[in-house]
Amino acid sequence: MSAPNLFLFYVTDIERSTRFYCDLFEIEPVFRHPSYIAFETGTGTLFSLWNSRGEAVARETPRSSELGLMVTGGDEAVDELYAKWSAKDLLVVEEIHDEIFGRTFVIADPDGNLIRVCLAD
Repeated sequence: MSAPNLFLFYVTDIERSTRFYCDLFEIEPVFRHPSYIAFETGTGTLFSLWNSRGEAVARETPRSSELGLMVTGGDEAVDELYAKWSAKDLLVVEEIHDEIFGRTFVIADPDGNLIRVCLAD
């Protein structure tokens, strides 16, 4: 059996979300379709955006999962990314704080999908 290799977020506006993630992660898609965008995040691993029916997903819809960005460089690296992303006027869901696994914060994309930044294990 293989390890998971596709992480998918449902979005309401594929172009807006593509711009958001290109700017946020400073990456470009490896595949584009009017309703599906894929970014390669590692060898054989994709992070994708999908609007399968062109329907809106209510921002108020509870999100029960997060996309994680684990950074190296200690607490300072998390603090620096928080400062950089805070300057972009992103929606901060959890302010920067310490958890049992280290320094962390959570932001949301335009559709309310959650992105957690934390230290690499």
